Amino acid sequence: MNADDAQRLAPLINAVGTDRLGPAIDSLLRQWLDFDMSCVYLFRFNHNAVLVHDGYNQCVPQRTLNAYIRGGYLLDPFYVACINDHPAGLWRMSELAPDCFFSSGFSISQDIHPCVSSGHGTLIEEIGFIIPLQPRVAIVYSLMRNLSGGPFQPWEMRALEALAPLINSLFELHCRIRYSDSCKASDPSDAKSEDAFMEILQGQLTETQRYIAKLILQGHSSSSIAAVLGISEGTVKVHKHNIYQRLEISNNADLFRLFIDYLTRVA
Repeated sequence: MNADDAQRLAPLINAVGTDRLGPAIDSLLRQWLDFDMSCVYLFRFNHNAVLVHDGYNQCVPQRTLNAYIRGGYLLDPFYVACINDHPAGLWRMSELAPDCFFSSGFSISQDIHPCVSSGHGTLIEEIGFIIPLQPRVAIVYSLMRNLSGGPFQPWEMRALEALAPLINSLFELHCRIRYSDSCKASDPSDAKSEDAFMEILQGQLTETQRYIAKLILQGHSSSSIAAVLGISEGTVKVHKHNIYQRLEISNNADLFRLFIDYLTRVA
């Protein structure tokens, strides 16, 4: 280690356990690459998301952030990856997202998704470090770039991957200091749907129907749902028809509206 390395590391070490850690890491990374926004969330199965670092630069309305933390995160591919114990590392959101995610209600809704335009869909590319802490508990440090600035290039991804051990260690220690209670392992459960989905769907659906509704909301097509459940696509379509009837709606868009109306009402 040379003197320059020591000077770069000192502010990071001093910031662990304080609100300065996220900005300090952002500042370090901006020495090598550009990005427009960043954020850090602590995700835990069946618990509200915790915003550890707000690097949205005041570009996201507080109401939208509240709705995301209240339940919008349930549809975020990074959250879904974390509660399914996805391998650690640096991932593009596009690598984690279901097949219809980028045309889903979540992806185009300004009400619950911090970084979208309802007129044009997702306006940013998001990449994130998944940092597992316990089973079904993880930190995600995301970097976002406006699409007008171009996607993150392979050389940028390689540079970030080389820093992963440092970033992981900093956030693991930070969470042990600041979020020790939240970092405990999630309660063992065979539940397929979190409580928020139960509340939104008001007990009107069977367990299988609730799980299929959850997959629809997360951006899965009928064929993707069939693959997840190991059933035929025709059977999925029958389930969807029954879901619409029980909820007195007509299509996926109406299902998203139920979800969004619930979150924005209680946010």
